[in-house]
Amino acid sequence: MRAAWTSIAVAFALAAAAAPAPAAGPLATAARLDREMRATGPGASALVVDADSGETIYARGANAARVPASVNKLHITAAALMRLGPEARLATDVLFARPPLDGVLDGNLYLRGGGDFTYGAAQTRRLAEALADGGLTEVRGRVVGDEALFDGRRGPPSAGFAVSPWVGPLSALSYERGASGASWPRFQSRPALFAAQRFERALARAGVRVRRLARTGMAPASATLVLSMPSAPVGSLVAAVNQPSDNFGAEMLIKLLGARFAGQGSTAEGARVVTEAMSELGVRARVADGSGLSRANRTTAAQVVTLLQGMDASVDAAAFSSSLAVAGRSGTLRRRMRGTAAAGRCRAKTGTLTGISALAGYCSARRGRVAFAFLMNGVDVATARRRQDRMVATLGTYRATGSATPTARR
Repeated sequence: MRAAWTSIAVAFALAAAAAPAPAAGPLATAARLDREMRATGPGASALVVDADSGETIYARGANAARVPASVNKLHITAAALMRLGPEARLATDVLFARPPLDGVLDGNLYLRGGGDFTYGAAQTRRLAEALADGGLTEVRGRVVGDEALFDGRRGPPSAGFAVSPWVGPLSALSYERGASGASWPRFQSRPALFAAQRFERALARAGVRVRRLARTGMAPASATLVLSMPSAPVGSLVAAVNQPSDNFGAEMLIKLLGARFAGQGSTAEGARVVTEAMSELGVRARVADGSGLSRANRTTAAQVVTLLQGMDASVDAAAFSSSLAVAGRSGTLRRRMRGTAAAGRCRAKTGTLTGISALAGYCSARRGRVAFAFLMNGVDVATARRRQDRMVATLGTYRATGSATPTARR
């Protein structure tokens, strides 16, 4: 009999564990969030709003300036969608100094970078094979790598002209993200030359002879465009930055924005373009780089939520939202919040530096939608992440009532 009662007790326990968490209204949600936030410390800020009504569900220190870490990437990727559009593509071009005669190019062949941070061996091979298939047999000049679209700074602002250990060398003509392919040095010292040399090799394999050694330079205005290798759509590139929190891609995007819309492919000019785009959403933030590695970046939880709301109401809403990691499923959130109400329901951008942890995004809750931002400075990162996970799991159970007064604490 005792065994029977034990079996019944175990069955009830398993059923309780499998049952979904009960839905929580605004007041209950705010109370749960406040317990976690108070325990996090004075450097923690939060804002949670009902995405449909715009009402505040919870706020604490929402207007305090914080270092956002990689949540800063939301500014850059949102601006890229706003300015370039999700369907735009970046082009890596091949140009001839003059038209070839009987398959022979009596001059240089130019490989011109367009800021595509996904360009590499596969695209190089396809370009070389296309030229060979088109009848090119010999280049009597050189393969010239053109990276003039960007300035000469190889690293983000925190690294100056050097290459950052966390970011490959930045160049408008990047090849395999600046990786050298060797254990040491890890990164290419001259990325445009490296790309030109790899193109020269690919041409040789395709049966095209190149007479002179590769170098770098700028294609003259008189050069003829022969081929273009398009990138994936910008919407896909933005997802490739946000989901894994790709520092290299983010730094390339901010330079691209500067090149396209401010006349100079620098981080500083790109930041100006980003700031102008954010102002159109009502967002004010200090943007110092693309990746969020710089501690000079500053924003508030309120400003991040304003960004999220603005993008949610824009024509780029779907592309922006789908670029974010999904709790328990993908990107930097793949191993977080599994088995909770947030799993599969909440999309967000993570941010991590020493002593800093941040999380911002959207939850499609049980009965309603929320936008949230948690910016935590001066914290133990592992502990802060656990608190964020519990808070976002709480948001997954949110139930909009339309009548209860939201709780807000500052």
